[in-house]
Amino acid sequence: MKNSIKIQYILSISLILITALIGFYASPYIGYRVVALILLLELSILAMIYDILPVLVSSVLSAIVWNFFFIPPIFNFSIGTTEDILLFLMYFFVALINTVLTFKIKQYEKKVRDRVEREKTLKLYDTIISSLSHELRTPIAAIIGSIDTIQENKDKLDSESVDELLTEIETASIRLNGQVENLLNMSRLESGFIKTKSDWTDLNEIVFSAIDHFSAIKTHKIQFESNEMLPLYYVDYGLIEQIIYNIVKNATLYTPTNTSIYIRLNPNQEGFTIEIEDEGSGFPVTELEKVFEKFYRLPNAKAGGTGLGLSIVKGFVEALNGEVKIQNVKGGGAVFTIDIPAKSSTLNKIIDHE
Repeated sequence: MKNSIKIQYILSISLILITALIGFYASPYIGYRVVALILLLELSILAMIYDILPVLVSSVLSAIVWNFFFIPPIFNFSIGTTEDILLFLMYFFVALINTVLTFKIKQYEKKVRDRVEREKTLKLYDTIISSLSHELRTPIAAIIGSIDTIQENKDKLDSESVDELLTEIETASIRLNGQVENLLNMSRLESGFIKTKSDWTDLNEIVFSAIDHFSAIKTHKIQFESNEMLPLYYVDYGLIEQIIYNIVKNATLYTPTNTSIYIRLNPNQEGFTIEIEDEGSGFPVTELEKVFEKFYRLPNAKAGGTGLGLSIVKGFVEALNGEVKIQNVKGGGAVFTIDIPAKSSTLNKIIDHE
């Protein structure tokens, strides 16, 4: 901070002195009153970008310089005419008032920005609380309820009923784990604490690993045919898996049951492309730009998500220097296209299969 203020002093004083030097040689042609206007303009600009103290010092310095080098008689601090005395006093007064007023305006603008940011933060917290109060409470209630049922009816429940309750506990636990994982991932993104850990990886393996998380879900069919022609890619396994998982998870929440979700892998000139397509109703055209915003959910969306999944997708893709796009498919559904730049190695792929 001290170094910043010191630089402001140096730059503002230097600018005044350089302008005075140029103005001194130009004053026979433009007049010393015009030089005063130029100095006042510079002070206005400095007041908009610098702190008040360096600008005040520059204001006083500009008045002294203008008096000494420009107001007749020059090279002394005496002023020859009453008109020039009034002009000098007016210059000094305007320079100081201009500096103070500009500083006050900057302070007011900062207060307005801070208030807007506080309002946004409060709104964000309200969204988080209202979302988590349902999304975390629901699976927790399901787990506690199932466990209580098992404990209270040990002798009455048959093995099939116990298995159903255990399945409910498993499903609720997976859902709860997913919500907590999303919150942790969002926290990492917000703090900038995302460090990629790349290694030579088989993309087909990543997709199968992501799909495996949905083995208990019977409401959707996840269609994927491995692309054996793909080379190995030097990427972060965990981030790619999370990207695929979040998009597929979003599709299972917001598309009709008994529909399919398609995953495709293709190489491109810079790396590879992942396409994930669903058979839902797509997104309203007016909402497409908002899809990746934090806590965004479609109007009238059913319960089942916090609106974090796709914003995490965007954050992870950007951490990998990639790009994610979404568009509606003719006939219904939406397709996410993720382009990730990455080094590839055909040789490593051959060795891996051997």
